[in-house]
Amino acid sequence: MRALVFYAKNDVRLEEIPEPEIGPGEAKIRVTYTSICATDIEEWQFGPTYITSTPTVMGHEVSGRVVEIPDNISGLSVGDRVMVDNVLICGACFWCLSDSQATCPNMEVAGLGRDGGLAEFMTWPADHLIKLPDAVKDDEAPLLEPATVAVHAVRRSGVRVGESVAVLGVGTVGALTLQAFKAAGAIVYAVDVRESSLQMAARLGADEVVDATRGDAGERLRELTGGIGPDIVVETAGATRTPLDAFDWVRRAGTVVLVGIYAAKPEADFNVVVGKELRVIGSVAAGTGDMAAAVRLVAEGKIRLGDLVSAHISLERVIPDGFERMTAESKDVFRILVSPDA
Repeated sequence: MRALVFYAKNDVRLEEIPEPEIGPGEAKIRVTYTSICATDIEEWQFGPTYITSTPTVMGHEVSGRVVEIPDNISGLSVGDRVMVDNVLICGACFWCLSDSQATCPNMEVAGLGRDGGLAEFMTWPADHLIKLPDAVKDDEAPLLEPATVAVHAVRRSGVRVGESVAVLGVGTVGALTLQAFKAAGAIVYAVDVRESSLQMAARLGADEVVDATRGDAGERLRELTGGIGPDIVVETAGATRTPLDAFDWVRRAGTVVLVGIYAAKPEADFNVVVGKELRVIGSVAAGTGDMAAAVRLVAEGKIRLGDLVSAHISLERVIPDGFERMTAESKDVFRILVSPDA
């Protein structure tokens, strides 16, 4: 089969490799679509950072159809449309038993710790394949993975109905995060510097969009919240300055949720955190039940995925039409879907 294989920094190859064989408790899927994430591109440019073994088939946002499954596994059938719940945990360590599965030190992730979905076929534990309802389209399904990151951030935040939330950075994860907070009953403001991102935020239901290139965005957020500041600020941009903005713009005794992955290390004035008695929360990946919740929210129409699909490409075009396009200065895309059948 054809697969996109990571060997080292700037060494990703489209190769013919043997089709994977199912192991105990696993099912085999024919991949329908895999979406390209910024993490994939960072591994290609700077890695291996999160990839734990090489060579590895890339791709961690994956949907497909079941083509093989052992007779002793119930709940799935050949032909089922499924989403890969891509995080595997040990279930036995201190963190797993403390309901902090996203910090399991034994975690394995598709496309990073185990072979992923930028290929024609993939095997994965059957109990980590989620059947897709009819309301979730094949060419949207991979975005359930970043939607799961958004759902996890909402859980971590402890948001209450009616609270105000500012989302800093409306890329794919930010756009999904604002929808997840809306679904939780929050009033959501979107902040970005790109007009296309602000337009997307408005289309997806943001209560107000704030262009950070025009005037003082922090002051505008205070105006929108009666002079107080948002109850929660969620940083999804991963830029050097945005965590500091989050600390400055959130209200006193408010909550900052850091979701972005940072290529550079921001320097913060922690006196702001202390003086304002802020609650600062990191949120990474997902925990048990988060993907199932994301599937339900999408099926109910509370999170829209299709708006964020910018292009469809083949495996052969992942580097030039996927990675390179997403790293261009214009960055005119949200998610690009890869089909092995294209």
